[in-house]
Amino acid sequence: MGKVYLVGAGPGDPGLMTLKGKGLLQCADVVIYDALVSPAILEMINPQAEQINAGKRMGRHSLLQEETSQLLIEKAQDHAIVVRLKGGDPFIFGRGGEEMAELVEAGIPVEVVSGITAGIAAAAYAGIPLTHRLYSSSVTFVTGHESAGKYRPAVNWQAIAQGSETIVIYMGIHNLPYIVEQLTLAGLSVETAIALVRWGTRPEQEELIGELGTIVEQVEKTGFSAPAIAVIGAVVKMHSILAGCRPVSS
Repeated sequence: MGKVYLVGAGPGDPGLMTLKGKGLLQCADVVIYDALVSPAILEMINPQAEQINAGKRMGRHSLLQEETSQLLIEKAQDHAIVVRLKGGDPFIFGRGGEEMAELVEAGIPVEVVSGITAGIAAAAYAGIPLTHRLYSSSVTFVTGHESAGKYRPAVNWQAIAQGSETIVIYMGIHNLPYIVEQLTLAGLSVETAIALVRWGTRPEQEELIGELGTIVEQVEKTGFSAPAIAVIGAVVKMHSILAGCRPVSS
């Protein structure tokens, strides 16, 4: 019986991969990876390891979630080190908790190796501090993609809008018109600053800066698309000051 490691690959820059995660990739027997894991991270994998793409993108699933979990169980029965490689952090909108629970139920040894989540790193690489003494003392992370399954409760946008000074939305580009409508109905001004950050921390990272009242029109006009996070709040104003200090991707 082997062991499964749920490893966070971070948002894309290979320099943000943890040493522990990199070490496991280099000695893994099997690596089952997600769609948003960057090519630079995949290059760290042991060349002799079996590599399986279990990625999920909007409308395109390489494997169903149930199939992925069963595959992890089967591979752990025949191999010593099985790595489930996930973009960002396994426990932040990565279904890591679900997969870990299923492995525990099946009697498979399992361990989580945290990664840097995109909501933090992509904002930082865009020159946006999620907290700031003058602008924000709280942050909320929320999914903007509510149609992936009935298991997920509906987002209470009223509570989100009033709950903290900074809102970070994952997987929200496709539902952006609805999200903006709900946030403004909940009391946020149409002049509230918003930043969309695409391919965060990678060399191809790009940002779209605007306000709630006009951001949907900007997205349509520019063709801005997923994968991207949204950062909403006064901290976005720091982008104009700090964007020039962006870290260089490894």
